[in-house]
Amino acid sequence: MNRLKELRIEKGYTQIKIQMLTGIDQSDYSKIESGKRYYTFEQCKKLAIALGTSMDYLAGLTDEKKPYTRKKSS
Repeated sequence: MNRLKELRIEKGYTQIKIQMLTGIDQSDYSKIESGKRYYTFEQCKKLAIALGTSMDYLAGLTDEKKPYTRKKSS
């Protein structure tokens, strides 16, 4: 989960800020970031949005940090 920590630090976010942005409890996020726990699909989606990247980048499927163009909410 090094990508999570790298992105969080790049954005200047604390783990508490991630909690505020995603609703993921800070202690749970800390475990996800350190690799002691896996995130759910929904958590991954929230983290990708909060960190301005794609779920594929977080999953290690691409090295492109830039997020895909997102659909506009209706």
